[in-house]
Amino acid sequence: MLHCPPGQRCARRRVRRLAFGLVVASLTPLVSAATLGEILDLARTSDPIYAAAVAAEAAGREKQVQGRAGLLPAVNVAGNIRQNHEQGQSAGGTRNYQSGAIALTLNQPLFRRTNVVANEQGELQAVLAQQQLKAAEQDLLLRVARGYFEVLQALDALQSLGAQREAFAQQLAQAKRSFEVGASPITDVNEAQARHDLTVAQEITARNELEVKRRALQRMIDRDLPPMARLDDSATLEPLTSRAMTDLSDRAPQQSTQVAIAQTLADVAQRELARQDAGHLPTADFVASVGETRNANYGTLGSNSLRQASIGIEVTLPVYQGGATSSRVREATANLERARQDVENARRLARQDASQAMLGAMSGAALQKALREAVASAETQVRSTRRGLEVGMRTRVDVLNAEQQLHATRRDLAAARYQTLLASLQLKAAAGVLGEADIRGLDRLLK
Repeated sequence: MLHCPPGQRCARRRVRRLAFGLVVASLTPLVSAATLGEILDLARTSDPIYAAAVAAEAAGREKQVQGRAGLLPAVNVAGNIRQNHEQGQSAGGTRNYQSGAIALTLNQPLFRRTNVVANEQGELQAVLAQQQLKAAEQDLLLRVARGYFEVLQALDALQSLGAQREAFAQQLAQAKRSFEVGASPITDVNEAQARHDLTVAQEITARNELEVKRRALQRMIDRDLPPMARLDDSATLEPLTSRAMTDLSDRAPQQSTQVAIAQTLADVAQRELARQDAGHLPTADFVASVGETRNANYGTLGSNSLRQASIGIEVTLPVYQGGATSSRVREATANLERARQDVENARRLARQDASQAMLGAMSGAALQKALREAVASAETQVRSTRRGLEVGMRTRVDVLNAEQQLHATRRDLAAARYQTLLASLQLKAAAGVLGEADIRGLDRLLK
């Protein structure tokens, strides 16, 4: 039997261990971090606000059916069974008998202006329900994105404070060693201790803030928040161009979902005025009925029955209803004016929201660029300040200030990135064009 040299046996063992490790790794399930799109899927099936909007849209669709019903024939069947008792001279003494009746009636409106307008209202209310659902969808997209990025921002803040605490702990340890050998005064130790303790307190606050943000997002998905994909530090955010942002801002007063809802409500109010005003008009209905009345044990006759059938047109002319119709017309007129003012207010709010979102997106892009340069400068300052401390040209307070400035700038940069993304989404929402694809497109920025 051939034996391999010791070096070859070791190499074979390493190969076998590596192969075994690869097999185990392939059989071990990987726990991947949830992306923004995956959190959105969870929220779409669990968020009670969105679920209520879906139910409201389903209820709103029925308004169209209810409005159309006023134009269609109505068929009713009515019947009764009674025990009768008659007493008197005209009845020939006392008489007890049973009676029953059944009737089938059909009523087809021929001219009812109120029903015609109510049908138009029903169609508008169904459209309104769809618009309100679209607004709820955009609200869900914004709430999920905001909640997701707020959690990430809180994580970044906590991580930055942790790094700052470690840096201050190193400075505190160095200050103590220098003080023990007489190379630095006690004030350096006190200053480093104070900065370290303050950072510990800030870290506790940041941890609490993170838990609050996590629970807010958990409420939308109704389960424990899974590990979340972080925003890639090397990812390049591609903000909207100035022309695209201007175009979205200009379109907001006309295409905003809230403006569309307000306009539909104004149209419904216009139809309501027409419906109330139609209360002064006559109505005409085609009416047909067939029925039978039967009396049992009716005196000496034993029983009798009567069958009836009728067909015709009924016309009603309203003359006076105590002023109620005129009052309802005045009420509908005032409500229409209110709805028109709501439309104008919605347009102004859409213009304002779009302008603020555009300003946030533009300033956010510029702020990111400035803060990246500030971070690079702060890193250089930290290195130079540390070297200056080593040669006696800088104090330990200068080093602590530089460290604190560096980590604060990093937190500001992370916050600026999240705010820029949210501002772009808010601008699209103000213009009424925010969709699910915009949210899922952000997944490529996550790691």
